[in-house]
Amino acid sequence: MPIRAYLGTDGSFGPQDLNEIGQAFAAALNKLGLHDRSDPMVEMVARRIIRAAMAGERDREKLTEIGITSRQN
Repeated sequence: MPIRAYLGTDGSFGPQDLNEIGQAFAAALNKLGLHDRSDPMVEMVARRIIRAAMAGERDREKLTEIGITSRQN
């Protein structure tokens, strides 16, 4: 499932941005061993990456790391 499924109708990202975000999402899922797209963690990873991208992050490696780590408060 591409990350676009979690964006809905949001048109905030251009083609290059979507490519970077999508590749970061795929890499994060791979690193976490998430192959079952119905796993709730998949959506959590997508939401983390999308939030970071909406805040301006575009670096694929940073987005991947954001997707696989949780913040501790």
